[in-house]
Amino acid sequence: MKKFLEEFKAFALKGNVMDMAIGVIIGAAFGEIVTAFTNDFINPLIGCIGGAEVGGKLHLLGDQYLLYGDFITSVINFIIKAFCIFLMMKAVNKLMSLGKKKKEEEEAAKPAEPTKEELLLTEIRDLLKEKK
Repeated sequence: MKKFLEEFKAFALKGNVMDMAIGVIIGAAFGEIVTAFTNDFINPLIGCIGGAEVGGKLHLLGDQYLLYGDFITSVINFIIKAFCIFLMMKAVNKLMSLGKKKKEEEEAAKPAEPTKEELLLTEIRDLLKEKK
């Protein structure tokens, strides 16, 4: 039992598991932001244009209905949320690339150190010059 608990501890504290847990928590919080944005901003704008709810049901048997309007509304909301996430991720990637460009520019400004092969070839050249 002790070995099992040690294995579990090693697994749970492994970097990948912790990164994934953080990603899930941030993803849930981000999902709430996107849901609030969709419900509080996008849906009212669509409501002004012509309505955000698609109503419709098809009577099957007895009290059974096929609620295709709810399904269409869910698909529309999914597309809106996916588009919002796309735009937000595009903005985040743009910000990340600005930081990378700055680092690349700083690294490019530094003169590159010669490789081992270049140093060896330089030594050989200098030795050949001395022999002449």
